[in-house]
Amino acid sequence: MGQATVSGTRAVDRATALLTHIITASTPPQLGVLAREFDIPKSTTSRLISALERQGFVKRDRNGAFLPGDVLTRFAREQNQDSVLVARMRPLLESLATQTGETANLAIAGNGSLKIIDQVDSNFMLGVTNWIEREVPYHCSALGKVLLAYGAIAIQSGPLPKLTSKSITNRAKLLTELEAVRKTGYAIIDGELEDGLVAVAAPVRENDGRVIASISISGPTTRLALKDLNRIGLLIVEKINEATIPPHNQIKHGKAGAA
Repeated sequence: MGQATVSGTRAVDRATALLTHIITASTPPQLGVLAREFDIPKSTTSRLISALERQGFVKRDRNGAFLPGDVLTRFAREQNQDSVLVARMRPLLESLATQTGETANLAIAGNGSLKIIDQVDSNFMLGVTNWIEREVPYHCSALGKVLLAYGAIAIQSGPLPKLTSKSITNRAKLLTELEAVRKTGYAIIDGELEDGLVAVAAPVRENDGRVIASISISGPTTRLALKDLNRIGLLIVEKINEATIPPHNQIKHGKAGAA
């Protein structure tokens, strides 16, 4: 048992070393070069590389040399896109946070849950939570409701998690809620994600009109009433529509309520 664990660990170490070399190499390495470089039998090197290849971590070029695979290149591309979006939207988040005094967030569709990629904190101590990298269900979040309403992500199959007594877990009720979001141009939550937490969010659009992100303002019920959320919702929509974005292959914001 112990020997098997050691052997397995050694195989993982070798595979990761090979992968690192392939990613950082200035010229795509051939199998023989990798075997010599790491002093591993060619047959063993082939097995390790084949395992990485099956998982999409490496691929071969027309000469049989090894390149970073689609899994890695897709991840790098997505991370770069996130960084571009954060850079573009950061001034808008800062402006909204300053005007409202509350927390501003930027989110996109993630794998299974909302992906919050930027945040500007509230001026107040009460209600400040770092939501970046936290798993947030779409249906319990104003940011998520926007993405659901405009088709950036589909409603998950199966039961909808109930995080508080106010969480919407009925699919028909959620669909009605999303229709209301499309009519007003913004989404509101009231204690659906956390007790005492309210938020309002509006969509960010790509050049072709697709909703690719959402921006929210959130805070505690002690500071934000429903009338405040409606006022801020209109403010977010207005500021997004006014945002000046470089036109070539960058983000464009449509009018509120457009499908």
